[in-house]
Amino acid sequence: MRIESVLNIDAPVERIWGLTLDVESWPEHTPTMTSVERLDQGPMAVGSAVRIKQPAQRERVWTVSELEPSSRFAWSARFMGTTMTATHALVPSVSGTTQTLSVDIDGRFSRLVGALIGRPIAKALATENLGFKTAAEGTPHGPVSS
Repeated sequence: MRIESVLNIDAPVERIWGLTLDVESWPEHTPTMTSVERLDQGPMAVGSAVRIKQPAQRERVWTVSELEPSSRFAWSARFMGTTMTATHALVPSVSGTTQTLSVDIDGRFSRLVGALIGRPIAKALATENLGFKTAAEGTPHGPVSS
């Protein structure tokens, strides 16, 4: 099962890629992350491990499974008998960058887990995408008034 959020960000890929790899700063621009801690040193690479605490969830260790510079970052964690893989994909667009955030849920209980947590994951991905947009574009946090 796949859940995704797609958003155009008015910033170059390099700016968003920098934010993507700076995982420990994520709690500064998205309320979906309480804390993010690298468990190793050096540049982010396949095999790097990160401990993440999210609201209403227990801590979970995510391990980088894919890293294609300036275009794709994915990491995986076990959850309720499934493997969840979260991916950040960046594609240059006419007005900046299109960012797709997705979560794939695989395994024996993927349908059940997807049914139970699919909506909260979709909401979290949209919130995270907006947080990246706000941080990358340098716009203030909070609702936009008209």
